[in-house]
Amino acid sequence: MKHHTGRIEVICGSMFSGKTEELIRRVRRAQIARQHVQVFKHKIDERYHQTRITSHSGQDFMANPVTCSQDIRTGLTPDTTVVAIDEAQFFDMDLVELVEELAGQGIRVIISGLDTDFRGEGFGPMPALLCKAEQVQKLHAICMVCGEEASRTQRLINGQPADYDDPVIMVGAAEVYEARCRDHHHVPRRNGK
Repeated sequence: MKHHTGRIEVICGSMFSGKTEELIRRVRRAQIARQHVQVFKHKIDERYHQTRITSHSGQDFMANPVTCSQDIRTGLTPDTTVVAIDEAQFFDMDLVELVEELAGQGIRVIISGLDTDFRGEGFGPMPALLCKAEQVQKLHAICMVCGEEASRTQRLINGQPADYDDPVIMVGAAEVYEARCRDHHHVPRRNGK
């Protein structure tokens, strides 16, 4: 069933906020409605499985691993009505143009990803995708320090906050990252401090 109007939905938030879980929920609902769904993930994310998206709670769904947004375009089948993209922050900026094009063709595009990196700054194409989306859902985790609502991702190296100038992309899970609130998110050496 083709949608009359395509749209872009973005699910964002910090690590451990349930982004992939929500993406899987929406994809399963689309399948129940007999919509043809294709799910994509960036090959860099091999934390759990190469050909599945997997939430931290263990939910999973079959996915096509790709290295760039062009691979999504070439991997699409003509009958696809819903395209889901997990960990969108790892993709190139061409993803923005691609999802705009797909939505313009009547395809529902569901994207999940970190809106900010460990420094608290926009991550990859996510800021631009948020601007283009018809629907945005920001999810929150629980701060590992105080238990308040967490909107940030803290990278830890040997138990200490990572420096501002550390590499932005470092794939990991609980052993490297924690969810933090504004008060407990620290980035040493930001602005030379």
